[in-house]
Amino acid sequence: MKHEAPLNFALIRRVLAYTSSAKRTRNILFGITILRAMQLPLLAWGTGAVINGPITSGDSAMLVPAVLGYAAFALFTDITFRYRILLALSFGEQVMTRMRQDLFAHFMRMPMSFFTQNRTGSLISRLTSDIEAIRMGVQDALFVSIVQGGQMLVAGALMLWVEPQLFLIVLAVAPVVWFLNRQFRKRQSVLLRKMQESFSRVTAVVAEAVGGIRVTQGFSRQSVNAGIFRELLADHSAHNIGTARNNALYTPLLELNAQFFTAALLLAGGWRALSPEVNMPIGDVVMFIFLANLFFQPFQVIGNQYAVALSAMAGAERVFGMLDTPPSWADADNARPISHIQGRVEFRDVTFSYEPDKPVLHGISFTAEPGTTVALVGHTGSGKTSIINLISKYYLCEQGEALIDGRGLTTITGESLHKQMGIVTQQNFLFTGTLLENLRLGNPDATAEQALEAAERLGCRQELETLGLNRIVSEQGGGISLGQRQLVCIVRAMLADPRILILDEATSAVDSLTEARIQQALDILFKGRTSFVIAHRLSTIRKADQVLVMEQGKIVERGHHASLLALNGRYAQMYTEFLKTGIGED
Repeated sequence: MKHEAPLNFALIRRVLAYTSSAKRTRNILFGITILRAMQLPLLAWGTGAVINGPITSGDSAMLVPAVLGYAAFALFTDITFRYRILLALSFGEQVMTRMRQDLFAHFMRMPMSFFTQNRTGSLISRLTSDIEAIRMGVQDALFVSIVQGGQMLVAGALMLWVEPQLFLIVLAVAPVVWFLNRQFRKRQSVLLRKMQESFSRVTAVVAEAVGGIRVTQGFSRQSVNAGIFRELLADHSAHNIGTARNNALYTPLLELNAQFFTAALLLAGGWRALSPEVNMPIGDVVMFIFLANLFFQPFQVIGNQYAVALSAMAGAERVFGMLDTPPSWADADNARPISHIQGRVEFRDVTFSYEPDKPVLHGISFTAEPGTTVALVGHTGSGKTSIINLISKYYLCEQGEALIDGRGLTTITGESLHKQMGIVTQQNFLFTGTLLENLRLGNPDATAEQALEAAERLGCRQELETLGLNRIVSEQGGGISLGQRQLVCIVRAMLADPRILILDEATSAVDSLTEARIQQALDILFKGRTSFVIAHRLSTIRKADQVLVMEQGKIVERGHHASLLALNGRYAQMYTEFLKTGIGED
């Protein structure tokens, strides 16, 4: 979007569309806002009426009732002001809650490629600072501007009614204010966008620094990262200062203009009050000065709110830009749920790439019959995880076809597929919460006893009881060892009772003794399920029904452990190398 058109009315309409979820609050708030816009000009008019009435005429009997009436109306004005603020805060919270829910749900619908292409900090800033900027635009800029704009109209109408000639002075100032506002908003629009973009970069770096703190400290990168952060902060600070300077130039100019304007009114009003031909009442002069200030004050307030609105527009551009980003792929219109997976997985001449013209899989074909175990072997980057990603429907193949139970993956909904799959990765990710809550991710209705039974089948019930099912783990499983986290993830997969099981380096974080115990349990877990195992430790795949040896995105050998050793090819070479290092030993 062009910076020259900061108030994009298409965006404003989209933001206002979110107010339908708080329709009752919105309608009451608009009514109170309009009432509030009329109150201060009417108070100013009441001041002039009291001066022209009982004070000028010397009617002391009427003075007290007039002042009490004025005080009662002032109290009513204050109550209106209070409820306008409270309703605006409630309204803004309701609207932004719905917007955050929609944006978060949009993130959850996006495929894996989306999260590899967008930095975590940038996504977080959409949900936090950008939506917070929109909130300020909705609950403050919108209603404050309505109050101030309405106040200006009511004050102008009263001035025109009281003294049309003096009102001409007010109109003469309008072009100057309009020019100042136009110059300000053009520059402020550009500065605010740059400021929010720089803040997004700062947020992204903070998220990465905290998430990768072990790597940072392990490689003594603290000072280097701090230097990068200082540069980003300096850039963000420069944009902040630029915005403040622009605002500091604009606001005093408006205030100076207001003072000159008041001086002109005092001169003209005083002359008309002293002139025998006009004999303007003193109360009208005072009233006109008050009304003129109420007419002129909104220019400055609206100017400040305009800066808030520009920030909201910048936030709205980024939030709706994210909401308008379509998934790189989605379930096809003809995709239907699969109620019960038998477990037959077939790849037919599958080619796949994460980036255009850079395929990572070339013509992959294989069949895994229900209840069998398929091991994927190969060095890092050979394409093992890419095959797993396609089976899991995290990505779609570009050429060829991937099928489950004879149905193409494109005809199966991702949700129904994932409900019948269990995955244990080398990242062993745990969410903040209790161990039991983490264990029940794939089976929310499972009881604590069922979780312990699953652990017992794996031979690690004692470890789980020692940890305690109600133990709170922090983000990503902090507070328990790497091996313990891996055990929890394996128990979680068993508790989910999947039809297709995927283990991606599932035993990489445990010692050889623990691995041997887990392997015995996995032999039980594999029965009746189609299992795919990725492992660098060849001891974990010796019992596989089929071994696919991967190299540079191709299957170079296939068979079972004994036949591949007899072939004396690539697998046999890898197995020999692993035996020498001790990795392949039982």
